[in-house]
Amino acid sequence: MPFLKHLWEYVVTQLPVLPMPTTMSFTETLSYSACRQLAQMFFAIVFFHSSEYILAVSIHGRSNVTLKSLLISRNYLLAMIFSLLEYAVEIVLFPGLKEHWWLSNTGLALVVVGEIIRKLAIITAGRAFTHLIKVYHEEHHRLITHGVYRFVRHPGYSGFLIWSVGTQIMLCNPISTIAFAVVVWKFFAERIPYEEYFLKQFFGSYYEEYARRVPSGVPFVK
Repeated sequence: MPFLKHLWEYVVTQLPVLPMPTTMSFTETLSYSACRQLAQMFFAIVFFHSSEYILAVSIHGRSNVTLKSLLISRNYLLAMIFSLLEYAVEIVLFPGLKEHWWLSNTGLALVVVGEIIRKLAIITAGRAFTHLIKVYHEEHHRLITHGVYRFVRHPGYSGFLIWSVGTQIMLCNPISTIAFAVVVWKFFAERIPYEEYFLKQFFGSYYEEYARRVPSGVPFVK
């Protein structure tokens, strides 16, 4: 028996230590990606909408601002829910898709750039900036052509387009990136001609000359 005992101990000590199967690296990667990307998305959304409302109140006064200045509509909520569902499915089934950090960081940069452009547009325009299209000319309403408006006629729209598409690139959501780009572009492609109809009524040839030399700020929309 002592011989068998010593033989067993010898065999055990000579066997290579086999690594235990683990999914820790996958779990850690998934957890890191989801926590970072979703946290960035949450902060981007909260900052965008809260700052829109705060700026509207500071410019126009609390009595002249409604919750519509938060810019949260039914279609917007559906779009954001769809993007989060896409993210949840893809990070479980295709986690490597979310690991393209150069792409995610590019999206984050676009979110910041779009936010800056839009907020510069609001601050520069001041009381001339409203979330609803003006169909009647008011005394304080004037045409803004300085600052960021020297480069694009509708910096608020171009800023939102960049911001919205950037959020989906940040999440590495291929489907939502394309969907957001198409839907937001189509919305502004219809809104800009409608808004500019009234601007031409308000400012006449002055606005027409401004429109000829300054692009709209939304691709393929004159």
